[in-house]
Amino acid sequence: MAVAAKKKATPPSELGREALRVKGFWKTCKWLILRRFSQITILALFLIGPWFGIWIVKGNLASSLTLDVLPLTDPFVLLQTLAAGYLPEMTAVIGALIVLAFYMLIGGRAYCSWVCPINIVTDAAQWLRTQLNIKSELKLSRANRYWFLAAVLGVSAALGIIAWEFVNPVSMVQRALIFGMGMAWAIILMIFLLDAFISRRAWCGHLCPVGAFYSLLGKTSLIRVNAVALDRCDRCMECFAVCPEQKVITPVLKKNGRPTSIIKDINCTNCGRCIDICSTEVFRFDLRFNDRVGHPADSDPAEPVKQSHQREVLP
Repeated sequence: MAVAAKKKATPPSELGREALRVKGFWKTCKWLILRRFSQITILALFLIGPWFGIWIVKGNLASSLTLDVLPLTDPFVLLQTLAAGYLPEMTAVIGALIVLAFYMLIGGRAYCSWVCPINIVTDAAQWLRTQLNIKSELKLSRANRYWFLAAVLGVSAALGIIAWEFVNPVSMVQRALIFGMGMAWAIILMIFLLDAFISRRAWCGHLCPVGAFYSLLGKTSLIRVNAVALDRCDRCMECFAVCPEQKVITPVLKKNGRPTSIIKDINCTNCGRCIDICSTEVFRFDLRFNDRVGHPADSDPAEPVKQSHQREVLP
């Protein structure tokens, strides 16, 4: 029986080169480009009102009104409002329910990778960290963000305020772009330096209570990444290297005895970087019930292995 030869892990400086050679630029960067377009477009919609008087969207990511019709409310903000002892207006409740339904469908932490502008900062920090080959890091528990989530709700209840909005970097970015607040840029710089030089993915992966909250929404989401063609995997581990939440990807990479082909972990951000960077096209976005474990050959019959993807095999 022939098995794929194990390939040496790709050095950080060469991540993505094989995918570029095999798949081309667009298929290697497609989901990254679409995420950046989404993040920048959403931020721009909030800015063109105060900048140019074109009010397509009024408000911010905490609470907004689109075209004077569609209310959207961050359910985390609504939860703080309730904890603080205030009864929100019905439009805020409706807006929160719309957002809840959306992220429960597509994956809660999709907010982190497709909407949150701070993700651009933390991705830039990780890129610099990779280029400088910084390996040392301060070990932080991923449970910290859930403790911060509980602390924010506790402070809101104790002081009767929406506590997180006083220090929320996302809100600070929008205010800084409108009013030029210097302190906001200092906070953003601190997050960048933290992620680049102190601990890998420290802010999003270990500290941010918003990411913790949205991870809880994605527990049963329909849209998931599927390692649909693991038989093609050459064990280069580039997907693991670029994954912002590395623990979520390891279960589906097991050659023997993997529990599922679907990445169901609530901390997966649905960023699509594993799909982009995989030269053998192991991954794709899929529905959570399309599990390939137990399927003949454990691969996708609709997508035969391309000759350019085949690796040297051992007898």
